[in-house]
Amino acid sequence: MHPEILIRGGRVFDGNGGEGVEADVAIQDGAIVAIGPGLEAGPDTRVIEAAGRWVTPGFVDMHTHYDAEVEFDPSLHESVRHGVTTVLTGSCSLSMVMGEPQDLADQFCRVEAIPREVVLPLLERVKDWDSPREYIAHLKGLPLGPNVACLLGHSTIRSAVMGLGRSVEKKERPTPAEMRRMEDLLNEALDVGFVGLSISTLPWDKLDGEVYRSRPMPSVFGSWREYRRLAKHLRRRGRVLQAVPNISTKVNIFLFLLISAGLFVRKALKTTLISMMDVRADRFAFRIAGVMSRVVNRILGGDFRMQALPEPFDLYADGMDIVVFEEFEAGTAALHVTDQLARTALMRDPAYRKRFKRQWRRKLVPRAYHRDLRYAEVVRCPDASVVGKTFAALGEERGQDAIDVFLDLVIEHGRALRWYTLMGNDRPAWLRWILTHPDILIGFSDAGAHLRNMAHYNFPMRLLKRVRDAEREGAPFMSVGRAVERLSSEIARWLDVDAGVLAVGKRADVVVIDPAGLDEAVEAIHEEPVPELNGLPRLVRRNPRAVDAVLVNGRLAVEAGEPVAELGHAPGYGRVLEAGVESPGTPTLSALRV
Repeated sequence: MHPEILIRGGRVFDGNGGEGVEADVAIQDGAIVAIGPGLEAGPDTRVIEAAGRWVTPGFVDMHTHYDAEVEFDPSLHESVRHGVTTVLTGSCSLSMVMGEPQDLADQFCRVEAIPREVVLPLLERVKDWDSPREYIAHLKGLPLGPNVACLLGHSTIRSAVMGLGRSVEKKERPTPAEMRRMEDLLNEALDVGFVGLSISTLPWDKLDGEVYRSRPMPSVFGSWREYRRLAKHLRRRGRVLQAVPNISTKVNIFLFLLISAGLFVRKALKTTLISMMDVRADRFAFRIAGVMSRVVNRILGGDFRMQALPEPFDLYADGMDIVVFEEFEAGTAALHVTDQLARTALMRDPAYRKRFKRQWRRKLVPRAYHRDLRYAEVVRCPDASVVGKTFAALGEERGQDAIDVFLDLVIEHGRALRWYTLMGNDRPAWLRWILTHPDILIGFSDAGAHLRNMAHYNFPMRLLKRVRDAEREGAPFMSVGRAVERLSSEIARWLDVDAGVLAVGKRADVVVIDPAGLDEAVEAIHEEPVPELNGLPRLVRRNPRAVDAVLVNGRLAVEAGEPVAELGHAPGYGRVLEAGVESPGTPTLSALRV
């Protein structure tokens, strides 16, 4: 019997860390049926010629916010086109599992920078679920592009159980009955395959809407007693706690390290935090976290992982519309005002400007954003004379304070002022240190969120380019095989989802990569309108020359770098992956080589 699809003559990496071998991959009925040299094609076999290509498992993106996008475009093509065949939703305490549409939109839209005027009517139209079990059933009915695994958002269940108003009141605590209800919902989610729970302690993630606008997320108001009550179920069942620490102060990172530790008397709790990054605002925190994670994992019996982005962390902004201004009160005050004329009036007010500048310049206050206007450059503006210049340079040119220049340009041009900054991972040597750290997992793309601010969808291609370039320069820091493992099976194993390896009997999630296409194009930024979001231009990076083909469950999802027309419209591509549920598989590529 001949296979439906034969990938012929590529350098096959099985995802287990070894170097690739020349082999063919045969696929039948959505699964890999053979890996080895000289496999035969039949007259009806679709042959993908892969000579000179790398053949890898589909990649896993463990930090996305596709919870809204999957409802209006289940293809999730912006990830699939880069070889991502499995995504994890429900990050940062936010999910769409249950609750009123307005409450969900208020929690999701401002912090993730997605238009509320689109998301709210969408949820009001499609939402017919109100529990973890019903949500999974709903997802299974969508024509998913990639495979989808889910986290349960703590803000989601807290607001659904307590009511959004009480859940964002500092003095309110869940009643004993409400606490038991949250525990029951968590266990229901784990029963139907959720990977775990996500929580957030970051106070500058703010609510949208009108009623509770600018209050922090419900999860932020949880006590450590509440977190521990929920975490005990994750610990008992071997599931994952994903957490956003308070990255302004960073102090509670140590509490998350301790909650992960087994301390010789209990099971370790799988705990992952965002994120290990060499940020310009703090050049030491990531190194301290790296050392502490080693201590917790090696000595205190923990199972702790930091998420790490394998590329520079750059941001774009339209006027003041970017989350970094939520870091201080004066910035939040401006973002609280939705009417552009009213916001302009606020920024003209001398007392407000004085407050803004005072808070911006505070040296001893911990921060995530560097607030250095030497590193903030105008990239688009109706006034062409300012394009290509930093706000600091414009201040010198005009004899003004750089902050005044920034505020004046926002007043004059509003969202038509577009600017860029590089927040972190700007030092290659330290980025290599992060990427080779044993206690990180590659992730934190934020795919599906911050559509105008960042574009990290193609992080797998950017890591592979970095690794390949280092080899070419005679300074390798990681093998291609290890990079593939870090992007695929290492993440899947830790999350306990069935993905990330090429082996006989396994689901055929496969990527065919042309290493010659890993060039500067993978780093170039573009804008691509999203029709379902009223044409909002999404920031993207595109590398069609790098990705020859992507298969999801044995079906061709991307061909010659472009998603096929059926993706997101026809069933049979992605499926819902349940934690702890494994499809049958037998020999790995390593076994077949013997």
